[in-house]
Amino acid sequence: MKRPTIADIARRAGVSKVAVSYALNDRPGVSEAKRAVIKAIAEEIGWRPNSAARALSGARAHTIGLTVCRPARILGVEPFFMELISGIESELSARSYALMLQVVTDPGQEVEIYRRWWGERRVDGAILVDLRFSDPRVTELEELGLPVVVLGHPSEAGTLVPVWSDDTVAVREAVEYLTALGHRRIARVAGLPELVHTVLRDQAFTAVCRELGLESHTIMHTDYTGDEGARATRRLIGSPARPTAIVYDNDIMAVAGLSAAQEMRLDVPGDLSIVAWDDSPLSQVVRPALTALSRDIPAYGAHAARTLLSLVAGEGEVTGGEITGFEDRAARLVPRGSTAPPPAG
Repeated sequence: MKRPTIADIARRAGVSKVAVSYALNDRPGVSEAKRAVIKAIAEEIGWRPNSAARALSGARAHTIGLTVCRPARILGVEPFFMELISGIESELSARSYALMLQVVTDPGQEVEIYRRWWGERRVDGAILVDLRFSDPRVTELEELGLPVVVLGHPSEAGTLVPVWSDDTVAVREAVEYLTALGHRRIARVAGLPELVHTVLRDQAFTAVCRELGLESHTIMHTDYTGDEGARATRRLIGSPARPTAIVYDNDIMAVAGLSAAQEMRLDVPGDLSIVAWDDSPLSQVVRPALTALSRDIPAYGAHAARTLLSLVAGEGEVTGGEITGFEDRAARLVPRGSTAPPPAG
């Protein structure tokens, strides 16, 4: 079936194509009665505006861009990004916006993609993830003028609008909880070391461990995959100062760590306590169910999308020369079956 055109509407309505264009774009030049007839015909035959033509005319694309520098195979099993995207989509779809997603292998590619999308008027704004220290993407996007919301701490977001949560509060709650159970040797299996949120969590972990006078605390960095989570767990279990509790930066690694501990004949939580970050359904279907730092990730994505759409619409609040962002709720600890007091001795 041929795609309906403005010419088809004009023939049905008995008017010129110019009149149809005026009516569909709510411009003066046609009567309200004729405008209503034209729009009814357009709806009846299933006409939709051509996005390329709208871009040429300077109209909005009604699309938001998101690039992710992770292997595509990881995104398929990473609950965080799936839940984040679901939250973004829930807000965009309610406002008839689309999400344009592209996976890249290098952060430098992200800027080129955003530059192309913006130049071709394919997006009205973008969401930036995996914020780094002195992130060159921030500077490039500031110069580009593309409306952008950063999922990351305001300290490294430059003039871009940040949406973030205070991870230090969650780290402290987890370590204090494990210490209250009696643990004195706690390890952290972290994500990518170049990311801002990883470093902030590392710093908070080290500070609270020292403050509480723990015997030892260890940090191991990974790429967030289950393989790396299991490998880090085996190394920690095999170390001379074996930890009695491990906090993981995502639930994929925590589940893999649980399996690795059980393979090495350790009882969870009798011999080893495990805490996961993010708390997807995956944390709750394994046995024992994982104690987790829980946060509403879909809501986090929705807040980012809502903030960006406000920015695109020119509604961003400016206070003291700086555009304000949105601080989401910090993750909270949800104790389950994977944590208990450490073994005696």
